Amino acid sequence: MRIMGLDFGSKTVGVAISDPLLITAQGIEIIRRKEENKQRQTLARIEALITEYGVTEIVLGLPRHMNATEGDRVEKTREFAEKLERRTGLPVHFWDERLTTVAADRAMIEAGVRREERKEHVDMIAAVLILQGYLEHRSMQNKMSAQETGEE
Repeated sequence: MRIMGLDFGSKTVGVAISDPLLITAQGIEIIRRKEENKQRQTLARIEALITEYGVTEIVLGLPRHMNATEGDRVEKTREFAEKLERRTGLPVHFWDERLTTVAADRAMIEAGVRREERKEHVDMIAAVLILQGYLEHRSMQNKMSAQETGEE
């Protein structure tokens, strides 16, 4: 069982996959498309990765504004999530992705990655941050549930 994390953008989708124990997230690729509305090949590639890695759930970054309002990108992301659910039959969870791109860029700057190369990888690293945040939240919820039922 693995979980896939996605950072959905207008022309790219960053992809991350959890380890089988659902502890860590690893970036695996960036899916690129020439036009925003041409998503058939993107969905087919995601489907292939789901099969290859044995994915059972998907976490999709939700790009809310800093003041928590939802704009045009959120609507497009929700539409993409519906397509994903219909095509894969897997549950799609949303995860607040505010500041993930900023954090991804900052991490690459600290690692000494040149500006030109940062653009190449930022979406995949953002997908890792989205998925890692979800995995940590899920782990914390499981621990809290175990404490409540006395199953520590």
